[in-house]
Amino acid sequence: MALDPNRTAVVVVDMQNGFCHPDGSLFAPGSESAIEPVTDLVDAARDAGAHVVYTRDVHPPEQFDGNHYYDEFERWGEHVVEGTWDADLHGDLDVRDEDLVVEKHTYDAFYRTQLEGWLDSHGVDDLLVCGTLANVCVLHTAGSAGLRDYRPILVTDALGYIEAGHKEYAVDHADWLFGETATLADVAFE
Repeated sequence: MALDPNRTAVVVVDMQNGFCHPDGSLFAPGSESAIEPVTDLVDAARDAGAHVVYTRDVHPPEQFDGNHYYDEFERWGEHVVEGTWDADLHGDLDVRDEDLVVEKHTYDAFYRTQLEGWLDSHGVDDLLVCGTLANVCVLHTAGSAGLRDYRPILVTDALGYIEAGHKEYAVDHADWLFGETATLADVAFE
């Protein structure tokens, strides 16, 4: 799989302390183990001149107060609350000034964020999607990308998860419905 680095972005989804660190509020061991492959993918993309985007799932403490239906805190417990260590990107990531960091409040990194406008202004068509959780924010972001006519490619060995079956579901669903899948070894830049 050869990609044009000028038209490609790596989208690193929610690799935050809350999900990737053992002291995080919603720690998923599969997310901690994804840190190294995510870093390897980002390094390869940078070396080729591709773009790098990080997303952060951040919730104001009152975000779900009075909601009729949608309440992530009820589903998952309080997590990645705005202004906390939990919401910070994991310290092992090499986030640089030229990278875009998207703050989102839902599973989908395109919903009410600047992501689509930024990708369009940088001429990006192809997205190498990695990060965590595979079957939640990664899958919703990749699906939303496909609906917006980007080419989402899930990098299967750079995905975090709570249970291995969740990752398998996300990969199978993405491959079947709206995107592609690849391993780190499959990814090359032309």
